[in-house]
Amino acid sequence: MEAAGRKLGLIFLLLFFHSLHPDLTLADSVTPDEAKLLRDEVREMFYHAFNGYMDNAFPLDELRPMSCAGEDTLGGYALTLIDSLDTLALLGDRDRFAASVEWIGKNIRFDILQNKTVSLFETTIRVLGGLLSAHLIASDYATGMRVPSYDNQLLNLAEDLGRRLLPAFDTPTGIPFGSVNLLHGVDKHESKITSTAGGGTLTLEFGVLSRLINDPIFEQVTKNAVRGLWARRSKLNLVGAHINVFTGEWTQKDAGIGTSIDSFYEYLLKAYLLFGDEEYLYIFQEAYAAAMHYLYHDPWYVEVNMDSAAIVWPLFNSLQAFWPGLQVLAGDIDPAIRTHAAFLSVWRRYGFTPEGFNLASLTVQHGQKSYPLRPELIESTYWLYKATRDPRYLDAGRDMIASLQYGTRCPCGYCHISDVEHHNQDDHMESFFLAETVKYLWLLFDLAVGPDNLVENGPYKYVFSTEGHLLPATPQISLVREHCLYHGAYCRSEDLRQSYRVSEADNDKQESNNSRFHAGWTKARYSSDLPTFDPTAITGLIKGVCPGLTHGQKFGILYVYPTEEHHAHETEKPKEPTHEQSHSVVVLTEPNFDHALTDYSNDHNDNQTHKSDVTS
Repeated sequence: MEAAGRKLGLIFLLLFFHSLHPDLTLADSVTPDEAKLLRDEVREMFYHAFNGYMDNAFPLDELRPMSCAGEDTLGGYALTLIDSLDTLALLGDRDRFAASVEWIGKNIRFDILQNKTVSLFETTIRVLGGLLSAHLIASDYATGMRVPSYDNQLLNLAEDLGRRLLPAFDTPTGIPFGSVNLLHGVDKHESKITSTAGGGTLTLEFGVLSRLINDPIFEQVTKNAVRGLWARRSKLNLVGAHINVFTGEWTQKDAGIGTSIDSFYEYLLKAYLLFGDEEYLYIFQEAYAAAMHYLYHDPWYVEVNMDSAAIVWPLFNSLQAFWPGLQVLAGDIDPAIRTHAAFLSVWRRYGFTPEGFNLASLTVQHGQKSYPLRPELIESTYWLYKATRDPRYLDAGRDMIASLQYGTRCPCGYCHISDVEHHNQDDHMESFFLAETVKYLWLLFDLAVGPDNLVENGPYKYVFSTEGHLLPATPQISLVREHCLYHGAYCRSEDLRQSYRVSEADNDKQESNNSRFHAGWTKARYSSDLPTFDPTAITGLIKGVCPGLTHGQKFGILYVYPTEEHHAHETEKPKEPTHEQSHSVVVLTEPNFDHALTDYSNDHNDNQTHKSDVTS
């Protein structure tokens, strides 16, 4: 009955979409004329939600779209408006963009907030990123969106906010606290545990701020945070999900590309693309190679123990869906296409991607049934269409619009889905719906029509932040200054020539896994004979290249052994499962979900059956 109900719901969804476009048959691919209609429909979706926020919630942080009310969720500074600024500019809405910039410049202050403790990660990507992106658009005649009355008010706000966030980085490892009080700094009772994404997804916004105000401190602290995380990678070149910012001890060793880690990988590549800093590229190459070797089970990605590579979670979580888009930027298109098809098949099964889908049981993961309007799959759809111009991605975008219109549209905006199996709605709309979800949908169909927007036809190449904010590769931001050429180089008196070797762990991993790398990606490597050291002692401020340095040493990314580690990864056994269960992990490669399952559980050459803590 439940399966039948789902299928009936999807039929209604398709019929609903067909009623909006009666001139099309259900099997038709998107035509140029329809692409224009869909682009206009996405524009209407944005304004339905944006006007709903401005009329019913502003200046509170976010909209409650079902009850047409507002709520403060992050800090009480008109979060949704700040997060939406560059989308207004992208849509060419000069009047509302200018009015919003002027209001924020006159009314937002971070020095009058009363005892506000905020998330470093969310405040950086949403507020700091939104302010910087809007400043770069509003201050530049070349963008076509210059605001005549604008006089760097948003940049001044961004600098003030950035300085209030700096105390979070005052830790022995350089990895920041997860939260900081904007008036008093870090509370003495603040948790010392942070996520890898939380500590490693700050480089774009802080780096742009440093280069705009000519103060290197912001760029330096975020680079040190990345170094602090990478120096504590396992010998497999994997990072865990959570770490103690004081001791550097991993408190959760599950390695994956999704929850708590995802944007760490994203910002390694994007920091190189935006700033031209080869240190980030080198780390990305090493990290990406390890992820493809140990996490990739074509076309899915699993979570493994960072030391032993034993599978701990055969789970697709919705945040993984950004990965194919990142692979497009990296030039690794073939696996991106296959993985996107698998992720899309989950969307088409339920109408949305649940937060977690169990690959062993082929069901929505217990406790992870919601869809909070996430943009990641739409983002990857846009990038794959941009790279291939394959019309299948327009068809996917059309299906996504239909799902959002049918399942999430509320009186004043768009609602979260609390249960993708029953399409129950929840009275909440995160600001990223306007900053990312509709932005990538609009870009997809505008590209199909013949793009006429700032990203495709503007004066600069743009890098999208993890919040979808537009960061331009202007000369001021992207040209690497002389003193930054070897930002991570350092010298010592003794001979620095070190031997590096390829990890032999999991050397017999079956070749059918298709964990092959794009040409140019290096195999995972690590130093086998390096002593423990405090990475904060290496500031990377010595200019020039030292004779005898390897590429890794040049960039100061040596391996730090945990202080009480005795090569436990070589002998550690996977933790015992709560319920014993073999991993019948599946592969979905075709749009027809029910006929696209391939079991790989017996394909391993070592004939081992991994256990996990998967519970139902």
